[in-house]
Amino acid sequence: MIVNGSQVVPHDSLASSPDIPLGVDTSTSPSREGNAPRGSLSTPAVRHLVKQYGLSIDDIQGTGRDGRVLKEDVLNYAASKGLLQEAPSALEENVGQVELPEGGKPLLDPHFYEDKSIPLRGYQRAMVKSMSLAAKVPHFHYLEEINCDALVQLKASFQKENKDHDVKHTFLPFLIKSLSMALSKYPLLNSSFVEETNEVILKGFHNIGVAMATEQGLVVPTIKKVQSLSILEITKELSRLHEMALQNRLSTNDITGGTITLSNIGAIGGKFGSPVLNLPEVAIIALGRIQKLPRFDDEENVYPSSTINVTVGADHRVVDGATVARFCNEWKSLVEKPELLLLHMR
Repeated sequence: MIVNGSQVVPHDSLASSPDIPLGVDTSTSPSREGNAPRGSLSTPAVRHLVKQYGLSIDDIQGTGRDGRVLKEDVLNYAASKGLLQEAPSALEENVGQVELPEGGKPLLDPHFYEDKSIPLRGYQRAMVKSMSLAAKVPHFHYLEEINCDALVQLKASFQKENKDHDVKHTFLPFLIKSLSMALSKYPLLNSSFVEETNEVILKGFHNIGVAMATEQGLVVPTIKKVQSLSILEITKELSRLHEMALQNRLSTNDITGGTITLSNIGAIGGKFGSPVLNLPEVAIIALGRIQKLPRFDDEENVYPSSTINVTVGADHRVVDGATVARFCNEWKSLVEKPELLLLHMR
C-alpha cells in the first residue's frame, strides 16, 4: 500500500514476514558474499526513476532519513555520471513530486483553476458607473437602534385578519410608510443635489426605492408617491416590483424617479450596513434584520426586545449630522408607537 508516496506494509503482513524492514526495496538488492541481502530505503517512484536511468540503487548514497534515497539523490548521481546535463533545483523537485488523487486528475488542474473574464452588462454595468460616481461624494453614516415590539404585534394582527391569500404582510411596507411620514417633517432627506448649479431640489413626491438583488445584478425599483398610499397598497406594489425584478421585466418607469433609497440587507441576514449613495439622491438607508435582544428598562430590569439597526448614509454637502439625528428620532417614534401614524394619516 502506498501512502503519501511511501511504501507501507499492512499490519497483518508483519506477522508473516518479520524479517522484512518497512519500506526496504529487496527486489533489486543482490546478495553480497558473506553478508545477508541488504536493500536501500526508497519509494516506488524513486526506484522507477533509477530503472529509467539504468542505475543500481545500491550505488546511490541516500541523503534522506535513515539513508533513504530521494529523487534528488538519483538525479544528482545521474548528473555525475553524465546521464543528465544538470541536476534540477529544489523548487523544480517539489513541483515534480505533486501526487495525483484518485482518478488520476491533477490537484492543480489548469482547466479547473484558470481565470475567466466575465463582461458586465445591464444592471451590473450601471452599478459600476453609479457607484464610481458616488464614491467621490463626501458622505457620512448615522446608526440608530429601533424597538420593533409594537411593529411585530401589528404585523401579526395584519396577517391574522388577512383574507387575501395573494397578500403576505411583512415589516417593510410599514417601515416605508412611517419613513414617508418622517420625510414630510424633514424634506431635506427627500431631495437631490445639482452639482452644476449648486442647488438642492426638494422633491414633492416620496418615491422610495428599494434595492433588490437579482440574477442580473442589483436593481432599485421605486414605489411612487408613497405619501398617498396605504400600507396595503404599498404591500401590493412592493410585491409586484419584486416579481417583475425576478423576471427581469421591470420597466424604465419602475426603476427611475427615486427620491430616497432603502437597502433591506436584513432580508438576507445582515445586522447593519454602510450603504453608498444612489445619486443624485442625498440619503440612503440600510435596514438590518429584526432580532430579539436583551435590554434594560428604566428600573434596570432585563426584558426581551425585538430590535432593528438602521443606518442612514447622507450626502454631507447637503445634510448635516444633526438633521439626520432629528429625522431618525422622528422615524423611530413612529415605528415604536405606530398609533401615532393615525394622527397624520389622510
